[in-house]
Amino acid sequence: MALLRKAGIALAATGAAHFAAPKMFEPISRAGFPKDTATWIKRNGATELALGAALTTRRTRKAGLVGVAAYFGWLGARVAYHRKNAA
Repeated sequence: MALLRKAGIALAATGAAHFAAPKMFEPISRAGFPKDTATWIKRNGATELALGAALTTRRTRKAGLVGVAAYFGWLGARVAYHRKNAA
């Protein structure tokens, strides 16, 4: 489980980086959130921070794993939708 704890710390740090350096996330965020990208960068950062924190403790790890799976599935669906409908 040490690996999941480390992954949680990394995900939480990535989430925090959305606030510290939002410009860095613009190109990737625009793919799934072409409208109001700046707001979505913050929303996604907050989500990643919370999910990462959930992975760091045994008590919330299962919920965190479910949340991470749902979140990344949703992100993938958003990107796929916008790529398909961009034309």
